[in-house]
Amino acid sequence: MRGFISFVNRLSDLGGYVSGVMMVIGLSLVVIEILIRGFFVKTLYITEEYTGYLMAGLTYFALGYTLKEDGHIRMTFLLQSLSPRKRIIFEVVCFTLGFLFSIVFTYLTFGLFWDSVLSKTKAMSISETPLAIPQFLLPLGSLIMTLQFASELAKRILTLIRGLS
Repeated sequence: MRGFISFVNRLSDLGGYVSGVMMVIGLSLVVIEILIRGFFVKTLYITEEYTGYLMAGLTYFALGYTLKEDGHIRMTFLLQSLSPRKRIIFEVVCFTLGFLFSIVFTYLTFGLFWDSVLSKTKAMSISETPLAIPQFLLPLGSLIMTLQFASELAKRILTLIRGLS
């Protein structure tokens, strides 16, 4: 189980890193667009479209990392009012619900991606980007979050088994 937790933590870290790279690429694209428009009165034509894809991708890729780092919004006042054992049990319930939600979410985002693969849908823009390419980022990021929920759940169960040591 520790091997799984370690693997998922590394995967979530990689997702966070990729998310940061996507942010830098998006920022660079916008800066280049501004410079080209300012100095040459021309445009790249793809800046708005591709920064949108990158924004969606970086959001989904950061989900698992954010969960690992306890960055998601939590109702901590509930946790603070519970004893340590009840707090862990409450977290097990919450992570189980999150895990189940994430499975459904991953399945649905994969369906969106797969529909674009089968229908060969393209963006209605000058680039005519096959939508399956940016849409693939959604189920992949969701899968990382699902695995991170499973990892967090496993950590809490191990803590319960060890008797809150």
